[in-house]
Amino acid sequence: MHYVLAALIGLLIAGASPASASAYEAITVTDGGTLTGTVTLEGPVPRPKGYNLTTLPDPLYCGRISDGRGWRILQPFNVGPAGEFRDVVVYLEGLDKGKPFPADSVPRIEAKDCLFLPFTTVVRDDESVTVVNMDPVMHDIQAYETSHLGPRVLFNVPLPMNPAHPRNFKDRTDAALYHRHMAGAPMKELVKLSKGRRVFVMQCGFHAYMESWGVAVTNPYFAKTDERGRFTLTDVPPGTYKVVVWHPYVRTAIEQTVTIGPKATVETTIAVPAPTGRLYANEVLEHDYVRYSVTEEQKKEIEPLVHKQEH
Repeated sequence: MHYVLAALIGLLIAGASPASASAYEAITVTDGGTLTGTVTLEGPVPRPKGYNLTTLPDPLYCGRISDGRGWRILQPFNVGPAGEFRDVVVYLEGLDKGKPFPADSVPRIEAKDCLFLPFTTVVRDDESVTVVNMDPVMHDIQAYETSHLGPRVLFNVPLPMNPAHPRNFKDRTDAALYHRHMAGAPMKELVKLSKGRRVFVMQCGFHAYMESWGVAVTNPYFAKTDERGRFTLTDVPPGTYKVVVWHPYVRTAIEQTVTIGPKATVETTIAVPAPTGRLYANEVLEHDYVRYSVTEEQKKEIEPLVHKQEH
């Protein structure tokens, strides 16, 4: 279970509000309005996570994205220079009817360069998510939800490699220089959360730095913020609703009430206070090699050929 469980207990309970008990009804919305806005992070961006690649499988291939010293950095907070909070989910609560869900609403998550992409996903409870391995190394999925009793396993399955990938590289240069991404057999898994729970997390059982978080919605009025921290929700039936901003490592509820009139456009700005303190057990270390006794030779073997990360 690696480092996930410590983050799950106590983190996800405040991460999303309980699901509505009533079923959502799809109707034709003729006088719907639009909600658009910006989400910002206020305060210092939290420190990232750090994983020593020499202690985990496939360090040479996965180390193509690393800091040049043998570490993979995972920054859960995607924040622009002016505080633009990117890739956070914004959704509305309080709707029991409105526009239909998209016809093809099964989200796809890819394992690519030893990352689960995207980092955050919007799903529908009691429906499926598709996960695909694009890498020439083995991955698997360990997916959990939380409850007042602690984490519960949703599914735990291997992610097949594409059989056209080479399985035995001659040396470390071959492994590091191999750049082809080909889809393995897609794994379609049901997301069935316990009553009142909305959030789940996936982690690779081999590579602990591979994380992907999902939030389940009860209506199609949701969006993820773009590079400018912007979002837009359209065809909203006139009414007063709760706007919820969700990020897996923001522990407090971020909510706002909005009233949308017929065919009106409402603009809003939502500021999220940056979390403080230590958010995870594997926070990136200042003196990272003292703990692991990594040799200079080991550091030289792991080359960030795809992206050199900064701490």
